[in-house]
Amino acid sequence: MSIPPLGSEAFWGIPWYSLLIVAGMAIGAALAIREEPRLGLPRDSVMDSILLAIPMAIVGARLYYVAFEWELYRDDLLRILRVREGGLAVYGGILGGLLAAWIMSRIRRAPFLKILDACAPSLMLGQAIGRWGNYANMEAYGLAVNDPGWQWFPFAVRIPIAGNWMWFMATFFYESVWCFAGFIALRKLRYRLSRSGDVFLWYVLIYGVGRTFIEGLRLDSLMIGGTGIRVSQILSLTAVAAVAAAFALRGRIGRHGEAVGIRERRRAR
Repeated sequence: MSIPPLGSEAFWGIPWYSLLIVAGMAIGAALAIREEPRLGLPRDSVMDSILLAIPMAIVGARLYYVAFEWELYRDDLLRILRVREGGLAVYGGILGGLLAAWIMSRIRRAPFLKILDACAPSLMLGQAIGRWGNYANMEAYGLAVNDPGWQWFPFAVRIPIAGNWMWFMATFFYESVWCFAGFIALRKLRYRLSRSGDVFLWYVLIYGVGRTFIEGLRLDSLMIGGTGIRVSQILSLTAVAAVAAAFALRGRIGRHGEAVGIRERRRAR
């Protein structure tokens, strides 16, 4: 298992990476649609959002990657369209999906935050499944593992470097496990959270914390120019800080509203 046993292609020339992403989308969509009645969303509003989000997420993921690897594409712009060569970034996909959900919420007159709540656990599960596509492609790996005592899967994987198979941390696996655990947590939390948007905020918080640490272990991260600063790490930290601020603000507003309600009830007496 330290080397993908089946190769990068599943069958008929279809890459495992594409197959796993599609599987994650299909399973996630099925789960998200079942949230409509519980959240009081208009019928098919989640499905409509997903159908728009899929192409927009792919475009967003590609443009995000191209933006930070511009030197690979500036002399051959048509190469941007050759997605089969690889080059998709998770955060770009998330941003594209968010835009699609907002657009559809306006079209269907559905609460934007509730659509996000319906999709958040599914998004986490889709990421957990999709990361195994990185395993098939032998990418998204981490630091070199030189100690023979740690050269075993799933702690490490073997990657071909200059014709030699070398051991590296299996960061794709770490993130997959983290996302699957986050999916289970969100599925349980969604019954305890009454405010619209809280499930999605917890998704951002859980994923952001995990990605911040795991990204710091990777060797193939997208960087900001020649600074050596990892784009996804900065974005994850920013997202986590924003969610913490949102929770603090929501808590303060909630306490203020409760205090006002108590004063009004006292006056009524």
